Amino acid sequence: MGLIGEVLLLPFAPVRGGAWVLGQVLHEAERVYYDPATVRAELGALERRLEAGEITEEEFDRAEDELLDRLETAMRSTHTTGDGTASP
Repeated sequence: MGLIGEVLLLPFAPVRGGAWVLGQVLHEAERVYYDPATVRAELGALERRLEAGEITEEEFDRAEDELLDRLETAMRSTHTTGDGTASP
């Protein structure tokens, strides 16, 4: 872009920096959300809530389906990227 272009765009540096930070936060949030260990821990907690009577069988089934979909997405992404990281 050149020096002149950089000087002209300098007032927008905070916006570009903010967009970069938001992108990094989103990437990390997705990584944690689809992490198989996180999903398995949530499945365990869900089962404990069912056994404790905190949720109904229908609520358990709905939440379990959502968690299993997340786990499937994570596993599919891990196999697709081949580097052991899930990036949906």
